[in-house]
Amino acid sequence: MIIQNIDLSRDVNPEDYREAQLILAVDPAGNDAEHDANIGRLIRLAREIPVPFFVSGPVKRLEDVKKYLYAGAKKVVLLPQQMGIYEEAAARFGADRLLTEMPQSLPDPVPAFSWAELKTGPDGLVPVIVQEEGTGEVLMLAYMDQAAYEATVRTGRMTYYSRSRKELWVKGLTSGHYQYVRSLKIDCDNDTILAKVAQIGAACHTGHHSCFFRDILPEEYPETNPYTVLEDVYGVIEDRRQHPKEGSYTNYLFEKGIDKILKKVGEEATEIVIAAKNPDPEEIIYEISDFLYHAMVLMALKGVTWKQITDELARR
Repeated sequence: MIIQNIDLSRDVNPEDYREAQLILAVDPAGNDAEHDANIGRLIRLAREIPVPFFVSGPVKRLEDVKKYLYAGAKKVVLLPQQMGIYEEAAARFGADRLLTEMPQSLPDPVPAFSWAELKTGPDGLVPVIVQEEGTGEVLMLAYMDQAAYEATVRTGRMTYYSRSRKELWVKGLTSGHYQYVRSLKIDCDNDTILAKVAQIGAACHTGHHSCFFRDILPEEYPETNPYTVLEDVYGVIEDRRQHPKEGSYTNYLFEKGIDKILKKVGEEATEIVIAAKNPDPEEIIYEISDFLYHAMVLMALKGVTWKQITDELARR
């Protein structure tokens, strides 16, 4: 396992850490201002380098542990002088989120299924369906041989067997569009792998995010995936912001500016409270929908995306 160290008091280039499988980050802050600045760097780096972060720093109270975990740390390291809050932190966040020393090495992951237990095709390969974490979007179909399978498990980066080049292929090695493993599942026949990944950049060699971007038949039913629905509505709002349309209520809000948008967000939040006192559940559905729309207008104005929101929620 490739472990790299980061000093959170220094600006670093995330591209220098694409080979890492684990980041050991140290927050050397000497005061609250430095501590807050280093937390900000941790948030940015954890978003841009999708590998586990273990963090050590000036932990004095439970709130400090929470800050690191919410900023993106998978585990927080408590030094000997900080062990006084271990029991309380373990009860609040789980003992599996705490370490009592910085690890010097970690064993390679052991898969639940060995390659010998998988059923290969006549070519000795197993197909892999690749799905994006969070959105559930299918990104591509590729193949693995034994070496690719074992490299994927060992490194945490999706590695395939290229049938055209007849060689191992680490996704993103030349393009920088790596795929980091989030989970690997095997189907009921042991002959197909489903991989959920954190995708950097585009999965398709054409530059599209997914290889499946061309329709054979149009969709006949409305999309019901919550994330996709929210992304689609956000996309319309963002399009209105960039390409104003006469008579558009969304453009009216953008024209009036931040104060008007904030006023509407506050009003809709109040409407939710009032609707919650009403026994009819339809009213609260309507009001929450209104609130989410106005919140998305605010998000678009401030340049905040659903990906950032869902990433933040997933870390909590």
